[in-house]
Amino acid sequence: MMKNIVLIAAVALGAMTASAQAVEQPKFFDNWSGGIDAGVTTPMSHHPFFSSMRPLVGLHFTKQVTPTFGVGVEGQFGINTSSWKFYEHAETAFDNSYIGLYGTVDLFNLFCGYNCETRPFTIDAVVGAGWGHTYGHGHHNTLGRPYTHVSNSFVTKTGLNFKFNVSDNVTIGVSPYITWDMTTPAASESAVAYNINGAVFNLQASVTYHFGGHKFACVLPYNQAEVDALNGQINDLRAALDAATADAAAWQGKANGLANELAACNERPAQVVKEVKNSLNSVRYVFFKIGSSVITADQRPNVEMIADYLKNHKGSKVLIKGYASQDGNLDFNIKLAQRRAEAVKESLVKNYKIAADRITAEGEGIGHMFEEESWNRVSICTVEAAK
Repeated sequence: MMKNIVLIAAVALGAMTASAQAVEQPKFFDNWSGGIDAGVTTPMSHHPFFSSMRPLVGLHFTKQVTPTFGVGVEGQFGINTSSWKFYEHAETAFDNSYIGLYGTVDLFNLFCGYNCETRPFTIDAVVGAGWGHTYGHGHHNTLGRPYTHVSNSFVTKTGLNFKFNVSDNVTIGVSPYITWDMTTPAASESAVAYNINGAVFNLQASVTYHFGGHKFACVLPYNQAEVDALNGQINDLRAALDAATADAAAWQGKANGLANELAACNERPAQVVKEVKNSLNSVRYVFFKIGSSVITADQRPNVEMIADYLKNHKGSKVLIKGYASQDGNLDFNIKLAQRRAEAVKESLVKNYKIAADRITAEGEGIGHMFEEESWNRVSICTVEAAK
C-alpha cells in the first residue's frame, strides 16, 4: 500500500511537470477554492458496518497547482452519537477529529489531457496524511474513579473524489475514502503498517467554491516552421517598407524640385508680349457642311471677327475665296464654291452693314489646301489692311 502511495505521488509530480508545459503558470493567488463536507464514517472491522455509522462534517481548502495536480488542507469532525470502543458517550459534541494535508490528481486530465476547458465531470485520486485525535470517553478505573481516555495518532487516507462542475465557480463532489490509524496496536503489529483493524471508511459529499474560477490558459506549442514563416513575412514587410520609404523620398525630392521651380516662377516679374505689326495678311476661315453654303451658328463668330476688323479699319478690304471638296459632281462643286464665297459676303453686308465695294467674293472650285478633305469645304477670308 505504501508503495502505491509513493507511485501515485510520483505520477502526480510528473503530471504537474507535464501540465506546466501545456498551460501558462497562474499567479500564486489564482485557483484557490474552499468548501464544506458532510457525510458518514464507520469502522472497517469489529463493529457492524451500517449501525456503527455516525455523521461527519468538515471544511477543506485547495490550491490547484496545475490542471492535473492540486494540494490542500482539510479538517473533519465525527459527531458524538455512540462509542466505537465500548466506552460511555463522550462529553463533547465531537468524539474524533482529523486535520491533515492532501494531494489530488485529476485522472481525466492525467490520462486524457487538458483540453483548455473545465470538464463537467471528472474524478480525482486523493492521498493525504495528518493528525487524528480521539476525545475523552467517560470510564471508571478499578478503584471506581472516573477518568477520560484521550488519544492522538498519525493518520493516512486514500480515496476518490467524483466531481460535478455545475459552473466555473461551483463544484459538487462525492468522496469515498479510507483512513488508517498508523499508531494503533493493530497497525504496529502489521509489517506494512496498514491494517484493516485500524481502518475507517468514510463517505462524504462536498460543495466547493472556486475563488475567481479556473485560470489555466493554454500555451500553443512552439513550432519552428511557423516561427520561420512569420520571420520571413516580417522580413518581406520590412523590405517592402524600405522600398516604399525610398520611393517616398524620391517623390518628395521631385516635389521639392517642382516647389522650388514654382517659387522661382512666382518671383519673376510678369512679361508683357507686345503684338508686333507685320505685313502678313490676316486670314479667317468659315467652314461649311457637305453640299451646303449656309453659315452655321458655330461659324458666325469667324464672320463677326472679320466684320469687327473692317469696322475698326475703314480703309481695309477683304477677299473671300470659296472652295468645295472633291466629293460629288464637279460642275455642282464649282457652283457651290462660288455660293459659299457669296454667303460670307452677304452676311457681312446684311448683318454687319459692311459696304459691298469693300468685299470681293470669288469661287475657286475644288480645294486642295488641306489633307483632311472635309476641311476643303471652306471660304477663306483674307483681310487686306488699309494702304
